[in-house]
Amino acid sequence: MLPLPAIALSASDYPRLEQLAREAALQGDIDAMFLRVEIDRAEIVPDDAHDLDSIVTIGSWVTYWSNWGFPRKTIQLVWPEDLTSDLAQISVLSGLGAAMVGLRVGDQMPYFVAGCINVVRIESVNRSDSNVVPLFRAPAFVDDEPFEADPGPTSA
Repeated sequence: MLPLPAIALSASDYPRLEQLAREAALQGDIDAMFLRVEIDRAEIVPDDAHDLDSIVTIGSWVTYWSNWGFPRKTIQLVWPEDLTSDLAQISVLSGLGAAMVGLRVGDQMPYFVAGCINVVRIESVNRSDSNVVPLFRAPAFVDDEPFEADPGPTSA
């Protein structure tokens, strides 16, 4: 079994995260119970801590690997009420989200999904406030010219 990595929560995320996990755990949410255990062992760091950019916080874009055999994936960790149908988002109250919050780049954390133990490894963290997935996309071309060459509509 992997040793559990140290967890660090930002001072601004901690109160809301603790209340969210407590309320969901009281309703029997297993992932919230796991999150409560992680919160209880977490170090609370100031929002201006020098290493906060390498820690998974709410709103972070996280690139990770898992033992599922899938290639690396990038997601944004969000509050449950901010979760949309966007597949690039994951709630902090999900098993994977609860396992990720507070981890640093390079950390690995075991967690349960459907009764099976999985392991997530954090590859990178980006604390952008943007809702845009940080991926490179090549320009689209029509008739061998990029769309950028189109002057757009003109008035008559």
